[in-house]
Amino acid sequence: MSKDAFTLTSPDGKSTTLPVRKGTLGPDVVDIGQLYKEQGVFTYDPGFVATGSCKSDITFIDGDEGVLLYRGYPVEQLAAHSSFIEVAYLLLYGQLPTKAQLDAFDTSIRTHTMLNEGMLRFFNGFRYDAHPMAMLSAVVGSMSAYYHDTLDINDPGTHDIFTHRILAKLPTIAAAAHKLTSGQPFVYPRNDLNYTQNLLHMFFAVPAEPYQINEIAAQALDLLFILHADHEQNCSTSTVRMAGSSGANPYSAIAAGIAALWGPAHGGANEAVLRMLEEIGDTKNIPKFVARAKDKSDSFRLMGFGHRVYKNFDPRAKIIREMCHKVLAQMGRRTDTPMFDLALALEEVALKDDYFIEKNLYPNVDFYSGIIYKALGIPTSMFTVMFAIGRTVGWVAHWREMITDPNLRISRPRQLYTGPKNRDYVQLNKR
Repeated sequence: MSKDAFTLTSPDGKSTTLPVRKGTLGPDVVDIGQLYKEQGVFTYDPGFVATGSCKSDITFIDGDEGVLLYRGYPVEQLAAHSSFIEVAYLLLYGQLPTKAQLDAFDTSIRTHTMLNEGMLRFFNGFRYDAHPMAMLSAVVGSMSAYYHDTLDINDPGTHDIFTHRILAKLPTIAAAAHKLTSGQPFVYPRNDLNYTQNLLHMFFAVPAEPYQINEIAAQALDLLFILHADHEQNCSTSTVRMAGSSGANPYSAIAAGIAALWGPAHGGANEAVLRMLEEIGDTKNIPKFVARAKDKSDSFRLMGFGHRVYKNFDPRAKIIREMCHKVLAQMGRRTDTPMFDLALALEEVALKDDYFIEKNLYPNVDFYSGIIYKALGIPTSMFTVMFAIGRTVGWVAHWREMITDPNLRISRPRQLYTGPKNRDYVQLNKR
């Protein structure tokens, strides 16, 4: 082995040189592209936990050190000084915008928020108790039936139109899903409001009285959307890339990502935090449930603690923790809802308990985001929808990067087959 290549020797003595590819940050990768051709074997990596599926310039994560970079910028700096719309521009186009570029981008997003009336009527076909994620994925997928001008993925001129359109309309779609489940009339977007103000307006305004936007709530959502904007090659992003690699229209690819995000092991984690808190019920029960979490023979798990990638503190959790406490104090809900006192008490235990410290089981972004959404009055069923609104910009950035890659090939993983060997068909009357 050299610094630039690995040599793999098979049991029969045949050697293959596997080149090493180097990125700007993170581990090197071994290029196995010729392995099957030269050795007749595949690699086996369930869950793709040690496989680089693509090259990307967008996001870098160092889980051991708790680092998250968007286009090279630490997420801490962006959270402190930027806005979601500016971060969206950065992820999509690779550079922070000038004031003129940001103003033009913001104006474009604000003026593309309306839905075709046919799409609004589409919502009337859902049951009143349909899950909002089911509606979100279906309606986003249906956009290809309304916006034919952006279906040609080989026309670069359509990419910006699609990008601005879906970022602008997703909050409107989400709000329509919320209004349907709450039995209230749809609320149209307003171009004079910024991204999160408009979302709050569409969620909570009613025709009977004027709606006053809470600026702390708008700031909290903006921060959450920044922190959720991208997270490298996670399950839903990889799904968008895989679906898009077939040449499917971009709305279908994003709808596939939404479906993947819906899974409880992915975007549903913040919902699971609220269900866990409901199960614990009272602060006096915390020691019992913490003991259960430490017991390997007990199936109970504390949701919202630790992270598959981050082996240290989730950097996004550090940022959102302060906002979580700010929201709880400003919204005045702690006295109304014991769940918030319970959450903060559980957080305090986890930050001080040696077991959690040794295993790096710190509260993660899902722990705090679920509490914030609950404090803002957003139903638990909408939590993953909120995640999708923030993550869509990352999905679109990856789709754009993938579709313009000159080396693009349709994704086609292989397998280790463990089924029966060749068998002869037996006629039905002889079985």
